[in-house]
Order: sequence, then structure tokens, then C-alpha cells
Amino acid sequence: MGRALGAALCLWAAPACRSTAPSGLTLLFYNRSPAAVLGGRSWAPDAGNARVLAFDERLHPVKTLSGAAVAMPMAVAALGNRLLVSEETGEGVVLDTAGAGTLVREWPSPFPVAVYAAAGSRIVATRSPYRVPSLTPEPPDAPLLRVLDTLGRPLEGLAAIHVPATPFLTQITNAGAIAIDSGGTVYYAPLVRDEIVKYGASGERLWTTTRKLRPSETDPVYLPAQGRELRVTEALVNVALALGPDGRLYALGAEDSAATQLRVDVLDTASGAILVTRRLGASETAVAVDGEGRIATFDATLLAPRVPSARQAFAPAFALPDTTGDTVTLARFAGKVTLVDFWASWCDPCREEFPHMIDLYRQLGRDDFEIVAISDDVDRGSMLAFIREFHPPFPVLVGGGRMKQQYHYRGLPYSVLLDRQGRVVERYFGFGGPEEFRRLRATIAREMQVR
Repeated sequence: MGRALGAALCLWAAPACRSTAPSGLTLLFYNRSPAAVLGGRSWAPDAGNARVLAFDERLHPVKTLSGAAVAMPMAVAALGNRLLVSEETGEGVVLDTAGAGTLVREWPSPFPVAVYAAAGSRIVATRSPYRVPSLTPEPPDAPLLRVLDTLGRPLEGLAAIHVPATPFLTQITNAGAIAIDSGGTVYYAPLVRDEIVKYGASGERLWTTTRKLRPSETDPVYLPAQGRELRVTEALVNVALALGPDGRLYALGAEDSAATQLRVDVLDTASGAILVTRRLGASETAVAVDGEGRIATFDATLLAPRVPSARQAFAPAFALPDTTGDTVTLARFAGKVTLVDFWASWCDPCREEFPHMIDLYRQLGRDDFEIVAISDDVDRGSMLAFIREFHPPFPVLVGGGRMKQQYHYRGLPYSVLLDRQGRVVERYFGFGGPEEFRRLRATIAREMQVR
């Protein structure tokens, strides 16, 4: 690990790569997402592996937080002595980083999809640059940013949105990266416009900086449709913002319109002047700064390889009625590899997934494998109509619309694979198509070999 890490690291002020990582490093960006400092550690979202990572000052991984509440973390921020996670769906998740990372609270997005920044107890949300609904018009007086209290409730709006010529593209035009300092000053960088803006705590614009990437700015526009597919053309500019321990603002942005070539710009927060620009290579996917203000870059996959963690018991253990009213408990499936699937009749990806679930169930023997499907429908009639349509051969339980509150998943479908002892092997967020089911079947086959 140490040898691979050394090979992945370079400092912009140094003539060559060092053989080991220097001490005193603060992580700024990890795979295009902003990191945060909490409790003397750098915390970073790792969306591809459904986890949040903590690194020490040499950027050695020292802790991992995962679970149903952390499905696809896109950004993190220190909220007092806790960690605020922006989920890919726009929900805010607050974790106590002591122990296994207890879920403290969560809240729905104040925008169709939001990303959050925090300083002290002040939380500011903007439209997420990581997941952008393109067909969502908004009133022209809609706020650009929203201030939230520590329970995630909106308090006030700050600044005004940029209104594009095509109102349906308001979301993508106003999505952007965000950072906030201890005085309540907000830094905002739109995803598709070449500007970085500093706003005062009351929303007044203090300065605007551009990187002069192109001669003129154009809003996103629709391209001619291809069949039923709507296409949008836009130039991606800004990806993420972070305030460094040196008090400077670090902007992760694109050199090209597709954001395949990235760069880091270092800004003076008083004037907005760009002090340093560091262009990143394809493997430089994590960015840190050392105690002397020098930028260090890494291959994020070498910083924290995917290491299997200790398996945790599935909780809370359910005891739910089936469609005939008989109570079915988790204990009934003890000794078998079990796939627990949460779904609802109104969920279109669930409808796509169900035939694959039925095929999987029929391919594997009942002595070693089971599926239990838990409906989160509130409307019993809709649930029963779905069951009559698909005729699932496995048990279906009635969650009655209470499952999200108990299991804290981010969306449906959501599945959890359990080993014979009822411990979590893997979690599956959404419907990943036939390829995901091929991998799932291979994982189940391996687990069935364990006695």
C-alpha cells in the first residue's frame, strides 16, 4: 500500500514525485466531490462504494462509514461535531462519526436535488451539480441558495437564480458547487457558467471571478430530439469548491466542455484573484493541500482500495404481515442466504426489476436461498394489483409505507443480501439491469458454499 501510494502522489511545487506521502495533508477533493475536516481527520464521500471515508494527516484511510443511510454520498461538510452528507438524491444525512457512524437525522431536499455546505451550525443548500433534472421550470424570483437550520428546515433564500431563455433548463443553469466559511460568507460556482461568485451572509454579491475559458457565455439549449430522447447541450465548467486550511478557496473545474480534463484554481478569498492553477492528469482524482499550502494530487483508487469490512447484522429485524395477514419474521430465514427487497407499485424501476427477481428465485434452490419482498405501498389495492400482475413465487410482506423511516434507504428499489447468519453481505441501490443480476447471482452462489 505504501509503495503504491507514493507512486500516486505529486506536489505541484516539487520537481518530481516523492516516495512517500508528506504529513499534514488536508484532503480537498475526492473523485470530483468536496471533502471536509472533522475531528482532525479528512472525510470524503466515496459514492461508487456507498461509503464515507476518513483519512489521517498522511491520507491513510482510518475509518469507513456505510449503511443504508449512505447510498451514494456526493459531498460532505462538518456540521458542528457531526458530519453532514449530501446524498445523490439530494437528501441531507447527519452522522455521528464516533463508533459505526450513527444516523442522527436526515431531511428531504429543499430543491429537486440539493447539495449542502456547512460551517458551525449554518447550512446552505444549492441545486446539486451531481444529479440535475433538466425538465424543471422555476419561478424567476426563486432563490439561488437556501439557508437551513440544523434540522434541515428552510429558513430563507439567498441571491437570485439566473433565468435562461428556456425555462425548462432552469435547474441545470443554476446547479453548482458551494462552500461556506465560519463568518457565513458563501462561495458559489455554477456548473455550466464560467464564474465563481462570493456572496455575503445576507446574499449580497461581493465579487465575481471568471477563468476566461471561452469568449462568451451561452446558456444550455435543447438539441433536436432523437426519437423520444430529449438532448441538451451545455459546457460543464465548475465541479466542486472547498476552503483550504490556508484560508484560500479551491475550485475544481473543467478545461473542456465535457469535464474530462480537470484543473484546480486557487483563489484569494478577499479579492477573488486566481493565484495558482494546477491542471490534473487522468489519474489525479484526489486533491489535498499540505501545511505549506502546496497542492498534492493522488489516484483516489490507491488511497483507499475496496476492502471488505466486518459484516453487520441486518437491523431492525422485521416482523411484518404477508398478504394473508400472517406475521413473517426475519428469524424464519435463518440458515439461508436471503435477499430482502424493498419495492412499491408506483416505482417504475421496481417494475423493471421484478421479473429478474423472479428468474433469480427460480434458478436457485430453496434449501439454501430465499427472497423476501417488502412492499412500502400505502395503498393496499395498488400493491395487490402489482402482485397479481407479476405473480411472485416468493413471500411478499406489507410494509404499509413505514419502511423508509425504519431502514433509511434513499430510494426504491433497495435490496440487501444477507448471509446464513443474517449479516449484510451487500446492499443494492436502484435497479442495475441484467448485468447487476449476473453479479448478484455469482455473489449468492459464493455465499451458498459457506456453511
